[in-house]
Amino acid sequence: MINHKIEKMLNKQLNDELYSSYYYLAMSAYFENNAFEGFAKWMRMQSDEERVHAMKIYDFIHQVGGKVKLTTIKTPQTEWANPIAVFKDTYKHECEVTKSINTIVDTALNIKDHATNNFMQWFISEQVEEEATTQRLLDQLKFIGADKKGLFMLDREIGQRTVIT
Repeated sequence: MINHKIEKMLNKQLNDELYSSYYYLAMSAYFENNAFEGFAKWMRMQSDEERVHAMKIYDFIHQVGGKVKLTTIKTPQTEWANPIAVFKDTYKHECEVTKSINTIVDTALNIKDHATNNFMQWFISEQVEEEATTQRLLDQLKFIGADKKGLFMLDREIGQRTVIT
């Protein structure tokens, strides 16, 4: 049977992952509304990926005998000044997700919940990748600045994304 504190934390993370999906979908809409099809596709795939993450947690909670408790998903921001602002927010958001996941792992280790600790290791690795990817894209956008040709090229490049994990 799952520890009550861990169950509560996992449910919060499940709902946070669903919010992340909604947040990235709002970013996708922003890019689509501003004729950045590649960025829009990348963010839409990011949204899909976050929903997959939520469902992994959903399934795990049930697998260990817990109860899933869905909560209200707040309305995400929908406007940004430019692509750099979007990716600054993306990177900041991923860092917050990492912190939350680390807190779950810390708690699981403290109470010797080896199943949850083992399950969450996938998310630890995933967050290393998420932070690195968003930081790289933010760095590229900062380098490009307002150069329209550079933005066009990066938009086309990241629109080639095909993998959802």
